[in-house]
Formats: sequence, C-alpha cells, structure tokens
Amino acid sequence: MSTDTDSRSAEEIRAAVRDTYAAAARNAGANGASCCGDGGCGPATPAEERAVFGSGLYADVDRAALPDAAALASLGCGNPTAVAELHPGETVLDLGSGGGIDVLLSAQRVGPDGFAYGLDMTDEMLALARANAAEAGADNVEFLKGEIEAIPLPDDSVDVVISNCVINLSADKPRVLAEAARVLRPGGRFAVTDVVADPGMAPATRADLAEWAGCIAGALTVADYERELAAAGFGEIEIRETHRVHPEAGSAIIRARRPAA
Repeated sequence: MSTDTDSRSAEEIRAAVRDTYAAAARNAGANGASCCGDGGCGPATPAEERAVFGSGLYADVDRAALPDAAALASLGCGNPTAVAELHPGETVLDLGSGGGIDVLLSAQRVGPDGFAYGLDMTDEMLALARANAAEAGADNVEFLKGEIEAIPLPDDSVDVVISNCVINLSADKPRVLAEAARVLRPGGRFAVTDVVADPGMAPATRADLAEWAGCIAGALTVADYERELAAAGFGEIEIRETHRVHPEAGSAIIRARRPAA
C-alpha cells in the first residue's frame, strides 16, 4: 500500500489537517468552503470545486432543513446520509463531523428514539456544530471531541458509522477502520463517502502536505480500501466511485458491514 507517512510524520499531518479545518470553521460564510482548502484541488476552478465538494452535493430539501452555517461549512465529497439507509431508533456516529450537517440530517432520519453522535478533533468545528444543533433544536445529538483513530465510545454502541471525506485525512487508516468496527454492534453498517486515489498517484502529489489536508494525498486506492476493511473484520464490502474530484482521485460511496456473528 502506497501512502500514509512515508515522508510526513503523523503529527505533522494531524496538525496540518487541524489548522485547515479550524480555518474553515472560522471562515464559513457566504462563499462556503471546500475540502480542497485555499490551495484548491489541482487545476480545478472554484466553481468546479463547489460542484464536487461541499453542500451542493446535498438535496435542496436537506439543505433547507438546516441552519445556513451547517451547509456553508460542509466540506465533504458526498452525502453519506443518502446512502446509509438510516432507520428510526438507530444510533449513528459521524467520524469527522465538522459543522454538523451529517449529524443533524442523521438525527432527523433516526427520529426522537434514535441518536446521532459527531466526533471531531477541532475546537472551532465543535463550537460551530454545537451552535448549529442548538439553532436546529436538535436534542438527540451530541458532539464529542476526539480523534477518529481513538473513538471515545464503548464497544458495540452504534448501529451505523458514517463519514464524509474524512478518513483519507488520517495518517493511520487501519486504526480508524478497526475503531469503526469496534464501536459497531454486530451486524452494524459502515456507510461513508471518501476520496479514493487512482493507482499510481504521482509521488509529488503524495508528498504534498497541502494536498493531504485537501483530501487527496492520503487517499487509499480502491484495492487498498477493500483490503483494509477486510483486515478490520468487515464483510459485504462495496466501493463505487461517483465523480472525479482531482486529476488523480475520485469520490466514492463505500459500504461494509460488521458480521452479525
């Protein structure tokens, strides 16, 4: 597997990611934000970036039901709540919950008998998400501070793990996937959107810390993702690219399930 920390330490990567998304939380405003950050996604124009990252990937009816700041702070490459097939009464965990858009949408879908957790390491994003939840009047949500490599929830505690273009940002993806499997109940579902890299992504791209914080350089290939999900104990693995986000990467829907037995 090519990637992870060949030329950058885990702490360097974590610091770059934290700084990028803290700034995005502070700057969420009329122009919205992009996972690409200030440097952009390769040669894409701002309009092209908005077409592949952010709240434009959500249905109008979903955006209309949320505080404006939640939509404007959306940085993801897809809409995991549209593919997670959430049901009333379920407990959901969003890894890297940012401004809270997917947590709030999940809370609506699981209803008052369900619950939605958001996990984020960035104080600015957590403050924004909590403000958005208060504005939305959502009382079946909780935003937790922590890292997706060490989820602060007990074993077998959630029905569904979702995430929107965040796992690629981790320097230890096998640990993230193992943690996701740990907190899922037997039979629980893993339903995320994430960036997947083309095989043979250029070494210069892989080595670029801005490209890492911009959701590109740390992305797994489809084959790597399948292997790491299987190693974490998942079955029923499905990965389907939906659209291109960079000359060397695409956004994908990624589903898997923790075996029931």
